[in-house]
Amino acid sequence: MSACQLVIFDCDGVLVDSEVITNRVFADMLGELGMHFTLPEMFERFVGRSMTQCCELIAELLQRPVPAGFVEQFHSRASAALGAGLKAVAGVEAALDVLDAHRLPYCVASNGTAQKMGLTLSHTGLLRRFEGKRFSVDEVAQGKPAPDLFLLAARAFDVLPARCCVIEDTPTGVTAGVAAGMQVYGYCALMPAQRMTAAGAHRTFTSMSELPALILDYS
Repeated sequence: MSACQLVIFDCDGVLVDSEVITNRVFADMLGELGMHFTLPEMFERFVGRSMTQCCELIAELLQRPVPAGFVEQFHSRASAALGAGLKAVAGVEAALDVLDAHRLPYCVASNGTAQKMGLTLSHTGLLRRFEGKRFSVDEVAQGKPAPDLFLLAARAFDVLPARCCVIEDTPTGVTAGVAAGMQVYGYCALMPAQRMTAAGAHRTFTSMSELPALILDYS
């Protein structure tokens, strides 16, 4: 039987296939500010960071504050894009079914806001599976790469960090999981596996169909 007692999923890019959609919107808005990034460059610079961290980076690149209303406009435009095209990550519902069958608890811990997480999980039909099991950046002093979110989830379930398995798709999230003292699995559908390993991921995988066996084999 797996020694993992709690599986902690990231949300964007792990449960919901939102990263490409939202980063295209983000890239368009940065282009309107005179900064032009390809999608791979967006993933390199911004994916895995909280909106506050992204705005700090943008202000640094612009050498001036982020324009008033930028964040609100992004949320509005991203919401519309997500509503039109968002889906659950391929295979994730089947993976959750296996965890349910083994009575292995799971939750979600995201650098996004509670509002955004509720929106994306609702759009994809996953919300019901995470009722009362959602932890957002709103609830901690520091988002990822700090370990606060993951440690909050572990405390809520009364599970030792060493018995938690984290599922992440960015080096930022991997760093947070490692800092929390947890076993970290890097989902590499979009991110190069070597970047995840360099950040400290214990194992990497490219398909959600692989995940249950990895978790259940952890000891």
